[in-house]
Amino acid sequence: MSIFSSGKKKENKNVCKCNCGCCSSDTENIETGCSSDDETKKTSSISIKVLGTGCKSCHQQYENVIMAVKENSLDADVQYITDMKKIMEYGVMSMPAVVINEKAVVTGKVLKKDDVKELLDKIGAR
Repeated sequence: MSIFSSGKKKENKNVCKCNCGCCSSDTENIETGCSSDDETKKTSSISIKVLGTGCKSCHQQYENVIMAVKENSLDADVQYITDMKKIMEYGVMSMPAVVINEKAVVTGKVLKKDDVKELLDKIGAR
């Protein structure tokens, strides 16, 4: 027993197969896996992350990405990440940066909305 232990055991919460906790309240999906394992979910949605420190340029990049996604009517999960630990996981040294499907595709410059649309076309996100 550790010095800091309260003596109580942690409650074992139900989690799905992927351990993300997304369906912890839905006991039906615990055995089969969560919606993130659903093949239709993987093919219809892309993940776009704008990495930045919170500066004006980083905010502008995020807004440009949002506008490009809306104008292309894409099913995309767009996130703005400012946590330096998460940013360093991508190996990015200059910001803003754009990460599409977990791959850093642009670093150190602000893309205009049309440039983002062109980039999304190149990766086949239509």
